[in-house]
Amino acid sequence: MSKGLVLIAEDDSGIRTVLARALARQGYEVQTTGTASGLWRWVEEGRGEVVITDVRLPDEDALDLLPRIRKLRPDLPVIVMSAQTTLLTAVRAAEHGAFEYLPKPFDIGTLVAVVERSLARRQDSALRQDPSELDEQQLPIIGRSAAMQEIYRTIARLVSTDLTVLIFGESGTGKELVARALHDFGRRRKGPFVAVNMAAIPRELIESELFGHEKGAFTGASARRSGRFEQADGGTLFLDEIGDMPLEAQTRLLRVLQQGEFLPVGGQRPIRTNVRIVAASHRDLRAMTAQGLFREDLFYRLNVVPLRLPPLRERVEDIPALVHHFFLKGVQEGLPLKTLTPEAMARLKAYAWPGNVRELENLVRRLAVLCREEVIDEAVIEAELCSAARPAPAEEAADATLEEAVERWLERHFRSFGEALPPPGLYHRVLREVERPLLTRVLRATGGNQLRAADILGVNRNTLRKKLRDLEIQPGRAS
Repeated sequence: MSKGLVLIAEDDSGIRTVLARALARQGYEVQTTGTASGLWRWVEEGRGEVVITDVRLPDEDALDLLPRIRKLRPDLPVIVMSAQTTLLTAVRAAEHGAFEYLPKPFDIGTLVAVVERSLARRQDSALRQDPSELDEQQLPIIGRSAAMQEIYRTIARLVSTDLTVLIFGESGTGKELVARALHDFGRRRKGPFVAVNMAAIPRELIESELFGHEKGAFTGASARRSGRFEQADGGTLFLDEIGDMPLEAQTRLLRVLQQGEFLPVGGQRPIRTNVRIVAASHRDLRAMTAQGLFREDLFYRLNVVPLRLPPLRERVEDIPALVHHFFLKGVQEGLPLKTLTPEAMARLKAYAWPGNVRELENLVRRLAVLCREEVIDEAVIEAELCSAARPAPAEEAADATLEEAVERWLERHFRSFGEALPPPGLYHRVLREVERPLLTRVLRATGGNQLRAADILGVNRNTLRKKLRDLEIQPGRAS
């Protein structure tokens, strides 16, 4: 007995055959066509329980056909696949009502699972904004790596919602860019986007900054001032570095998120708030929660949809596109256009990028300003990277042991608090900061083989699995 009729529209006959055979083996009936007109004819005739279509068809863009399919048969799920793996493609597919977006190449098993899920649900997807005004050059995020594809697909699913998003990632990975994309492509895009860096606000001014104050609320409050929540009304409030918020301010923020209203400093009447919250942190908030440094109830209130941004070393295939983008950005600012030799680009890919995309952008801007050559070779890149990586004279020690490196880090850490002591939880923080790069490096060396990695580390496999789970390290990505 057939599980249902699947309609496939794909210009490449070889791909059509592979997909048709795979689905037929799973018990589906399959009809294939190489054109949008052929697909539309079947849809008009009422055929099919699910559609699989490539974006690029010879007679019409499938994404332009999607609104007509949605209007005629709103219960017909459409799965879109594309080799044009950009954020714009993923977002356009979601906005036009696609059930799922699959960037090529994909695993056949993944496609079969999506088909089964689409037939099980048979639910409507909301028709979202018309993206015709959006230009790919205006998109804030660059990269087509597999790691970034997951980010694009998540963003595409979130733009039609007001769900709270918590973005994790190392410094320089582009957390604010993702927050802006969630806003700019979302249904609050006509409202304000207000960003506030919690690490940059003095502790005693946080409540006034977030919630505003009334005239005379404290010394120097000569006039009423609206806070960030009020400024972001109807739009998105981006709370960057939320892990640096003091506990007393966390309590006030939690109350606002629970009750949907806030009281300005010195105010008597509460103000209703209508904002979407997107928060971000480079810290491990789950570990901070376990150490009592971050409120557990606030963490779960913010962690509705967690989104981890990969560091640049996990998406090195995006480096050429990023370099090209930053060079073009420099041209718009009056800088000369530069290019890199293949050897120079390979050297950039081999670098660890502790500062991530921000570090890469700074390097590219330096090259555009300081290098006279139009084509930059490997020697120039090597000199720049060595200069950037060179430690301060007082800390230079090329042959320093790990123990000495940790001692230097601890000295700097304690000095940063002046005469005060660091907050509780230092032991676990140091362990985690050592464990994460250690496990990631060993997994990369073993190609993701956990058994071999456990042997090198000298731990049993169950211990390694628990550590990977606690540190939220994905073995496949680490390798």
